[in-house]
Amino acid sequence: MLTNILLLSDTGFKIYIAFCYIFLSLVFLAAVGAILVVMLQKSNSDGIQGITASSETFFGKNKGRSFDSKLKKWSWILLGVIAALSIVLYILQIML
Repeated sequence: MLTNILLLSDTGFKIYIAFCYIFLSLVFLAAVGAILVVMLQKSNSDGIQGITASSETFFGKNKGRSFDSKLKKWSWILLGVIAALSIVLYILQIML
C-alpha cells in the first residue's frame, strides 16, 4: 500500500483525499437522516393504549399508515445509501 501512495502524484493523492472526505460526509448526512426518519416513525406496539378500546375510524388509521409507510420506505432507502457509500469507501481504500 505504501508503494502505491508513493507512486501517486501529489495531485492524484489530493483528489483521492477529496473523494474520501466527500463520501464520508455523505455517509454522515445519510446516517443523520436515517436517525431522524426512524425517530419520527410510530411505534408498532400499542403499549397502554391497547388496553383501552380506542374508537379510531378507518380513514384515520389508513392516514397514519400511509405516513408511516412513507417513513419506513425512506428509512430503508437511507440505510441502502449508507451501505452503498460504505462499500464505495472500502473499494477506494483498497485501490490505493
